[in-house]
Parts: sequence; C-alpha cells; structure tokens
Amino acid sequence: MKTKIVLFLFLLSVSLWAQPKVATSVNVTKNKIGAEFKLTLKTDVDTLSKVKFPEAKNFGALEVIQSYKIDTVKNGARYQLIKKYGLTQFDSGKYIIPRIPVLINGKPSFSDSIKVEVNNIKVDTLKQKMYDIKDIAQVESPMSDWWIYVLILLAIVVAGYFIYKFIKKRQNQPKVEEIVFKSPIEKATTLLQQLETKGLWQKGEIKNYYSELTDIARNYIEEEINIPAMESTTSELIEGLRKAAKQKKLRLSNETVLNLEKVLMQADLVKFAKVKPLDFEIEEDKKRISSSIVTIHKSIPEIVEENDELALWNEQQKELARLQKLKKQKRIRIITTIGVVLGMLLLFVLSLIYIKGFDYVKDNFLGHPTKDLVEGDWVYSEYGNPGVKVETPKVLKRMDVSKSLPKDTAAMIKEMETFGYGSILEDFYITVSTITYKQEIKMDLDKTAENYLNLLESQGAQNIIVKTEDFDTQKGIVGKKAYGTMTVINKIAGKSSKLYYELLLFSQNGGLQTILVMHREDDKYGQQIAERMLNSVELQTSEQQ
Repeated sequence: MKTKIVLFLFLLSVSLWAQPKVATSVNVTKNKIGAEFKLTLKTDVDTLSKVKFPEAKNFGALEVIQSYKIDTVKNGARYQLIKKYGLTQFDSGKYIIPRIPVLINGKPSFSDSIKVEVNNIKVDTLKQKMYDIKDIAQVESPMSDWWIYVLILLAIVVAGYFIYKFIKKRQNQPKVEEIVFKSPIEKATTLLQQLETKGLWQKGEIKNYYSELTDIARNYIEEEINIPAMESTTSELIEGLRKAAKQKKLRLSNETVLNLEKVLMQADLVKFAKVKPLDFEIEEDKKRISSSIVTIHKSIPEIVEENDELALWNEQQKELARLQKLKKQKRIRIITTIGVVLGMLLLFVLSLIYIKGFDYVKDNFLGHPTKDLVEGDWVYSEYGNPGVKVETPKVLKRMDVSKSLPKDTAAMIKEMETFGYGSILEDFYITVSTITYKQEIKMDLDKTAENYLNLLESQGAQNIIVKTEDFDTQKGIVGKKAYGTMTVINKIAGKSSKLYYELLLFSQNGGLQTILVMHREDDKYGQQIAERMLNSVELQTSEQQ
C-alpha cells in the first residue's frame, strides 16, 4: 500500500512538473486609485500547441480595463506568447490578483497570484482646481468594421460591371426592323435562303412553307414592278404581271409567267384545299419561284447608276455613320455605368454621413493626419539626460534649438538635448527637452513655464492663455503643468490657427525636463495623443543615471 501511494505521488509530481508554466508579473505593486496595473502572462510552448488566454471583465476584485494584443516571440522551434491586461480598482486597500487559468492544448495552466495595493490620492481643495464632470465618452466598438466598407464597395463595382454588360447586350441585340436590304432581289434571295434553313416542309408544316414561299415572291414583284401583288388573287397577279411586262418593256418569257402561275395555284390548293404535294413537287416549286424571281430581275431594263466615285463615297459615308453609331453606343454604355456607380457610391456616402456623421466620413475617407498617428504604431522610448520616458506616435528626432535661446540663458546651460516631431506651424507639435546647468540653481517652474511660452511667442504664437496646476507621475515625481490656448500666425501660408497646448515641467537637482504637446483646439485625435502621451510620462532622476 505504501509503495502504491509513493508511486502515485511521484507520478503526480511528474505530471505537474511537465505542465507548461505561466510566468506572471505586474509592472507595479502599489498604485493610486483608478491607475492601471499592467499584468503580464507569459507561456513558452512548441509551435503545435494551442493557447487560449482568458477574456474576463474582472480578475478577482480588480476590473479589466484593457486587454492588449498577444505578442509572439519565436525562439527556435518554440514560441513565447505574451499577454498583457490593464487592471484597476477604484477603492483603496490591499488586493490579490488571483491565479488565472490559461488553456494550453485544452488543459488549464495557472498563473501565480500577486498582491497589490491601491492607495488614496490626497486632495487639497484649497490648491487643487475643481472641474465640471466631463460628458459621456462614446466607446468605439472593439471590432473593426473596415471589411463592411470593402464589401459594399465591391458590391458597387460588381453591380456596375453587370449594368455595363446588360446595356452592351441590349445595344448589340439584333433588331429585325433595322435590317436594310440594298435591293428587292437581295431581300428575296436572302429570305428564300432563310426559309430553307427553317425546314418547315420537312417537319410537316407544308401550309406554312407555301405561304412564306409565295409571300416572298409576291412581295418581290410588288417592290420591283410596283403592282399590288400582296392583295391580288393568283389570276389578278398573273394578269397584272403580263400588263406590266408590256408597259415597262420587260424581257419576260411566257414560260416564266406560267411557272410562277403553277406555283401560286399549287399554294392555293395547299392553303385552301389541304392538298399535300409530294417532296419532289415541293422541291420543283421552290426552284420555279427562285428561277422566276431571278428571271424577272434580269428582264428589267438596266438603269444608269451612279458613277464609281460617287458610289464609293456613298459606301464610305455609310461605314462612317455605322462606326459613329457604335462609338455613340459605347459612350452611352460607359456614361450610364459610371452614373449608376457614382449614384450608388454617393448614396453609400450619404448613408454613412447620416449614420456616422460628416467628420467620420471625412476623417476615414479623405484622411486626417493626427488620426493616422493615433492608429499607427506607437513607440515607448527614453530621451535626453536625465532621461524622459514617454510613449509617442512617432520616434522623436533630435533638434538643435540652441540658436533660439537668449545669450544669457545659453551661457548658463551645461548640456541641452531637445527631441521633436512636427512644427508649431503645422498645427501639431511635440517636443521633449532636458537641460542640465553649469551651476545648481533653484528652479521656479511657474517662471520657467512663462519663459517657455515667451519662446513660443517669438516663433509666431499670439494671444496665449495660460493655466497652471501641479502634476505628478505615477511614481510620484512632482512637477508643474501649464495648459491653455494660443493663436499661431503662419505668415508663409497666410493663415492663423487656434492651438491647444499642454506643457509639463520637472526640476531635478537643478536641471529641467519638459514635455510639450500642441494640436488644433478642435482636433479630437490630437487630444487623444496628448492624453496618452502625458499619462505615459516617467522620469529618470539624476541619482538613477
């Protein structure tokens, strides 16, 4: 029995040891009310493993305010998956982040529990300014809906293609009434050929065959000789044909007239007496009609036609008219299709404006510079000495501003480093600056903020409104915040812009660290950038260097 228990405990320990581990860490264990604890879970698995991190609204007593994207680091044949959560609590006290299950290949592996502490914020109502409650912020859906717009635009393109094909098919559809024959003989011979392709008498439709056969002959005689052949009886037609031959001097033999009369009489018997000729008789009747038509055509005296040059010119004009008609039809197809597509696109845009608003459509389709910055890849980096750590939408580039400093100020500076993005004239501007002085001086941050704004005034700023308040980082480093609005005159472009600015100043061991963010007063994306940047600011003190 003891042996079985020992073996069981051994196997249990081996199975527990073999389970993938979840490394757990948190950026800080003590924080202020409402501040973010960043919890990090790491797993090390092979490439075939399936890992699922939990998605919950709360971990114990802490609220999940942000679930960050999973980072993947490849290490040979294994992957390290890193998942971060933003946690917060709005009541002071000591809390425990509980063990969190992570499913690896369907089996749970647990993180370590961590103790954290939430501290109150001391508020001095005599010094701290009071502000009205902000309006309710609209939370954007976490699911990006870009694919909906792609599908709608694709549907518009497909609809436009089918509309174009439909119009083209309709225009190219042959119309019987548009067929024009050059002469009666051409019409008659063509119709005789078409009649044979139908195979009516072979199908037993002898009556229909004789009706069409004689109609072709009657119609030819009426058009060529100008006698009412379609309304005449067989005897009336033959009599009229004989008279016309004498009057118009047609070289028409008596045999031709008799052959034509035989076929017409045979047709009358088929239509009215239900006579059914034999196959060879039908073939003979068809040959008689064809021969009679050709003979009548040859018997008509020749008429002097247009000379060759005039005939060629007429043919060229007809071909030119045909090409112009085709070109016009193609132009109508293209214009109609473009009109329909543009109409659908306009309807789509108007619908978006009605649902989302004009600013949304303008920013997403025409573009917005600061919106692109908000949605781009941000960089968390350290600048200057002593270092300023801040998250920015772009890497800040080193700038040389020493020439713009007053001479007496420049003489006091030992080292100055300035990094920036944008320009005060571009309606968006970021700078991070660190200064160490040759001699330790007692810094008045209110006066320093005033001097800083005077420097901006020398670069084109006007009507500067200044408000100040204390500011401290999450690690408790206290500084000064100056904020307000200003008007910037761009003399080159001949325009002015009203900008909102926020300036942070910190004084450590006689040195100075500053962070400035400026954007148009009505730029909501610029405001988002400023909030994210200033919330990420941390400083490296001189003692840490």
